[in-house]
Amino acid sequence: MAAPRSRPAAVEAEADAGRQGDSGVELALPSDTAAAAPLCPHGPTLLFVKVNRGKEETRRFYACSACRDRKDCNFFQWEDEKLSEARLAAREAHNQRCRPPLSRTQCVKRYLRFIELPLSQRKFCQSCQQLLLPDDWGDHREHQVVGDVSVTQLRRPSQLLYPLVNKKTNAQYLFADRTCQFLADLLSTLGFRRVLCVGTPRLHELIRLTEPGDKKSNIKSLLLDIDFRYSQFYVEDSFCHYNMFNHHFFDGKAALEVCRAFLQEDKGEGVILVTDPPFGGLVEPLAITFKKLIAMWKEGQSQDESQKELPIFWIFPYFFESRIHQFFPNFCMLDYQVDYDNHALYKHGKTGRKQSPVRIFTNIPPNKIILPIEEGYRFCPLCQRYVSLENRHCEHCGSCTSKDGRKWNHCFLCRKCVKPSWIHCSICNHCAVPDHSCEGTKDGCFICGELDHKRSTCPNIGTCKKANKAVRKQKQRRSNKMKMESRKGQSMNHASVTRKKKRREGAHQYLCS
Repeated sequence: MAAPRSRPAAVEAEADAGRQGDSGVELALPSDTAAAAPLCPHGPTLLFVKVNRGKEETRRFYACSACRDRKDCNFFQWEDEKLSEARLAAREAHNQRCRPPLSRTQCVKRYLRFIELPLSQRKFCQSCQQLLLPDDWGDHREHQVVGDVSVTQLRRPSQLLYPLVNKKTNAQYLFADRTCQFLADLLSTLGFRRVLCVGTPRLHELIRLTEPGDKKSNIKSLLLDIDFRYSQFYVEDSFCHYNMFNHHFFDGKAALEVCRAFLQEDKGEGVILVTDPPFGGLVEPLAITFKKLIAMWKEGQSQDESQKELPIFWIFPYFFESRIHQFFPNFCMLDYQVDYDNHALYKHGKTGRKQSPVRIFTNIPPNKIILPIEEGYRFCPLCQRYVSLENRHCEHCGSCTSKDGRKWNHCFLCRKCVKPSWIHCSICNHCAVPDHSCEGTKDGCFICGELDHKRSTCPNIGTCKKANKAVRKQKQRRSNKMKMESRKGQSMNHASVTRKKKRREGAHQYLCS
């Protein structure tokens, strides 16, 4: 799935994942003894907890890994909730209804039949987003159908399919040709022979489009994507229906083994993971998934090679840099601006704050990566890496400090470089935008207030949990007592009503006798 490129969504996700404000939702890692996570249509759900600064921890709950909006996937279950057999059966039936209409095997069989058809019989229904065999034509007579689907079109399915547009779930903003070509050339220059494309369908297509004899034609690619529509265009060893937020292969063990074999081929040599996740998603589950793929790759390594790392290109906005470094501290951010075909803002050539904020995070040494000079990048001999033209080396910081492509200014009070539009605030004692609120957001741990860790890693979490547990028990006892008193009152009222009714009936019988 190509990612949702909406900055508001990204900022919202960053606030959810971080510690901004007085409350937030955090990913809660289940214990080793915990039961398996319940399933929704997008695979295993994730365990979350809503935390409030200075208040007790609320109940933990399971929710969909892929959808942040309950309108898109309304799955919700308390961690300690016990479900009836009827509800479990209804949930399983719902999950079955949400599955793709065709199995992976059926899609491959249809694809092989489709490519054998003459050009005049190759049709694609734009209304249903489906390749049509002659037997299907009658059912799509009233639909918008494209004919004469060529081999080239089949090899570029992202141009046949309508991009998904829900920004909070799986909106698809696809790499522009400029970015795609740069990545393909770079991967070839670096000597990679296999590319695991996680949510990068355009790059997968371009790698497979290379002509025989081209140096890049020796590169193989495997696409992992949550958009099941790609199942129509690839055989089993080229595509896996996959959710990157929970490391779930929708087609089960067979697809998992395809991915494992791809990563471990040639003892894991010559492979790189390139991923372009949705910006609206949380960083932590993505990092957990990538570490699982790294572990899968390491299974094919010998003991002598255990210190080696799986090369990774993680494409994400620059303002997520600190979050990514929490999980991959050895990653560096390249200055290259990634742009997208169908996004109104993230386009190459824009300047100032309108330019694309999307960058490449990687564990490959930056001095090995050459950025195109004709696109406005230059080599900094002091940093030993390519940077954007306006990114100037700061002698006080000892590096090229700009993150967004503009020239940053050094603040001697903050002892670091800041954005050119920021000024130093004597009240906050740090640089910020001129019209900022001096109260700001209260970052830090929800338990102790320290800024260097999250609530989940707080050294006082054990004491806090015990206190919270005692408070919950006290509340539960108070609630039970109130319920008992309420039932007792209802019982007494019922007895009183019954006695009055009997007296009325007796009086009625006496008067009538």
